[in-house]
Amino acid sequence: MIKPFTPNDLVRYIYQEMPEVEQELLMQALQSDDALMQDYVEMLSTIEQLDQVRLQPSEKVVKAIKSMAHSKGLQKV
Repeated sequence: MIKPFTPNDLVRYIYQEMPEVEQELLMQALQSDDALMQDYVEMLSTIEQLDQVRLQPSEKVVKAIKSMAHSKGLQKV
């Protein structure tokens, strides 16, 4: 019987946080369970998209904040 794997197991696998023996079992499960494989592929896609997220505000946002601070009489820090 193949162990039922959870989304948390997939995350642990993707980030290489599971023991090698468990990795082997998960790889076997991925080959035989289409739904699990679909979840795995979707997670990889999501991670790739998250890696592309901009982590800094745009120049437009920075200017708007500075303008608001200036109009309120706030001083530079």
